[in-house]
Amino acid sequence: MTGAPEPSLIVRGTRVVTPDGVRAAAIHIAYGRIARLSGFDEVPEGAELVEAGDAVVFPGLVDTHVHVNEPGRTDWEGFESATRAAAAGGVTTILDMPLNSIPPTTSVAALETKRAAAFGRCAVDTGFLGGLVPGNAAELAPLHAAGVFGFKCFLCPSGVDEFSPMSPDELRMAAPALAALDALLMVHAEWPEELKRPGPLSANRSHDAWLASRPVEAETRAVRFLIELAHEFGLRVHVVHVSAADTLDLIARARTEGVPISAETCPHYLGFAAGEIPDGATEYKCAPPIRESRHRDGLWDGLARNHLDVVVSDHSPAPPTLKLREEGDFFRAWGGIASLQLRLPATWTLASARGHPPERLAQWLCAGPARLVGLGGRKGAIAPGYDADLVLWHPEREFEVDRTVLRHRHAISPWLGRTLAGVVEATYLRGEQVYARGTTDQPVHGRLLTRLDP
Repeated sequence: MTGAPEPSLIVRGTRVVTPDGVRAAAIHIAYGRIARLSGFDEVPEGAELVEAGDAVVFPGLVDTHVHVNEPGRTDWEGFESATRAAAAGGVTTILDMPLNSIPPTTSVAALETKRAAAFGRCAVDTGFLGGLVPGNAAELAPLHAAGVFGFKCFLCPSGVDEFSPMSPDELRMAAPALAALDALLMVHAEWPEELKRPGPLSANRSHDAWLASRPVEAETRAVRFLIELAHEFGLRVHVVHVSAADTLDLIARARTEGVPISAETCPHYLGFAAGEIPDGATEYKCAPPIRESRHRDGLWDGLARNHLDVVVSDHSPAPPTLKLREEGDFFRAWGGIASLQLRLPATWTLASARGHPPERLAQWLCAGPARLVGLGGRKGAIAPGYDADLVLWHPEREFEVDRTVLRHRHAISPWLGRTLAGVVEATYLRGEQVYARGTTDQPVHGRLLTRLDP
């Protein structure tokens, strides 16, 4: 016997996804953490037991790119609805982006305002990212000391007036301070001078016109600059929502030279292609835009070759009035895709069709994001010492995405009407059930995380 504490709960299944592979196992949970893994039949008498049956037992998902929009734009989403949607999708930890809330998280005072809005309302664990904008250099060290998990900035307009982009010169000036903090810098990488003006008004319903206005060169030129910055200052740079296959060669080459740069993509870039998007279908609008099928294939190749680190949602919801679906104007509609709840089934449906097993999915959706933001060793894996964050799901079962399924505040998504594989049955946060399919909402158990937590 080991010196592990007596379990308060045991979850066991025949398909448990561990860092060492998929196997039959019993997960012994004590004080909210995984005390040990044992053989399937090693269950002490009298222990509370959850039988996973034929469901896969997976680590709770970690999503490091979520726009909750509260306070200030709670009519767009909010902590309660966002975290309920997360739990329903097997996500047990989210990081909230510093925009599009009002105020944005660009100061410690704004961080405290956001934490107050989130307190007691989160169904899953929630951490926060700080914002880097012109004029807030003095706030970076205090925000870092307050426990934000990194900083986000834009090289082009963000879409909201209160979160201004950084010029290349401004970002170069901020880099030494960020490097001295060993802070992670997440960057929306589109070079503003490469963005094109819209064509004739009659073309605004065309996704092809939107695509042409934000060419591949906008992303690759920005990434070249970020590689130079990371190399010059030893700054840890993370490129958010990579859309172009061409970007991956730049990142792969930089990594071989020791440049500290990482990258993510999203289910919508992995699942959709520009030529398939109907005129006026603004639910597909995002920035960077969804590109041609060669880029979709290239991103999958990048995941397979470990040139991409993680798959996140970039959950960016908005009310129907801002998506302008009836008008169908890609240039005036809000750009953002709501998919927090669907990240697991969407990515699995696409990945399994390309021959990727569940354990690769766990790297992209769980372990990779946790490691990126310093939560590795605590989140993202089924292993002793980790938080007992688990999701039980059926990879073979399918469902149609309809409005009754979605828990986001607004049921707007390009995934509506599509059939996905991967039905989430139950989600556990530190051993407490926070979601069970077909039942009423569970009590909230989410905590507000900081980078400084033990």
